[in-house]
Amino acid sequence: SRTLANPQGSPSAEVPPKPLLQLRSIEEGKPPMPASRRSSLMSILNVPFSSRRSSVAAAGRRLSVGPWMHCGRVSFSGLPLFEPIQEMRCENSYKTQPDPGCRFDACRTQRVLEVTLASYLGNAKYSPASSGQLVQSLSELVRSKAKELAPPRYKLVCNVFLGQQDRQSLYVASRAVWDADSDSFASATFANSSLFVVATVHGVYFE
Repeated sequence: SRTLANPQGSPSAEVPPKPLLQLRSIEEGKPPMPASRRSSLMSILNVPFSSRRSSVAAAGRRLSVGPWMHCGRVSFSGLPLFEPIQEMRCENSYKTQPDPGCRFDACRTQRVLEVTLASYLGNAKYSPASSGQLVQSLSELVRSKAKELAPPRYKLVCNVFLGQQDRQSLYVASRAVWDADSDSFASATFANSSLFVVATVHGVYFE
């Protein structure tokens, strides 16, 4: 408070101070905000890194890490960076030749192919609509039969050609880069009054 001087010599009067107005906050009357995961996570980021793991575990949200991941580095925000585990690869054996008696047997594979084609096709009729599915099923069957005879460390490449039998001539040829001492192939044909099939299996030694 302060005293105002009367210029005419009248007695001074004391002016009481005015009360301050209380403004209502905009947050008053609002329901409390539900705790969100983002806010809780941001509050966790403000604590030291040594206590974050215990804080997350105490909040009931443990970081689930799969068996294929591991934590090796930490980001700028303090969260761990997950990296995929590198697959273990074996060293090459540099075995350039198959063992004695473990070579691809072309004659035996050819006999198996002939029996397989004759038993699977029999009196099958050629159909343009179903020929694609027939060739796919036949190639899978030929590969499985040849795989039973293939020695270790051999890769198989199977080709099956199917066409309509209409008294036409057809030549099927193939070319490959391989080792003549260890690699070979077997081929078999089947034909009836409606269709013809040529199946070829290449056996390539994997060094």
